[in-house]
Amino acid sequence: MPFAKHIVFLIDDDNIYQFTARKILESTGLAKHIQSFYNGSEAIKYLKDAEHLSEDNLPDVIFLDINMPIMNGWEFLEEYRNLAGKFPKPPVVYVVSSSIDSYDIKKSRQYEAVTDYIVKPVTRIKYQELIENLA
Repeated sequence: MPFAKHIVFLIDDDNIYQFTARKILESTGLAKHIQSFYNGSEAIKYLKDAEHLSEDNLPDVIFLDINMPIMNGWEFLEEYRNLAGKFPKPPVVYVVSSSIDSYDIKKSRQYEAVTDYIVKPVTRIKYQELIENLA
């Protein structure tokens, strides 16, 4: 089994997605820690607090949903723009959505922090490929 070395953030309001993504990511053996947030505001608050924390508390990869209450994925990305340069290591951000709307896909490409747009459901093979590419 691969060496678990990555910190993963799941930002999604869907409990079923959170549960299945966590189980799939755990099964890859690549994630040493998986942190769940149910809206963008929770994640931004953590990242603002983490500005003063060590690299060990910051994510290597963020899987971000678009449609969430309180703070959606787009609002998260706007806030994240102001924080990203302050981190010792910039996390890789994937927008993960059930939307296949070309507008959403194009919009995600406007954010420098976003590496790719992934359509749900995400398979174990896809998660493994994405995390293995972090190295």
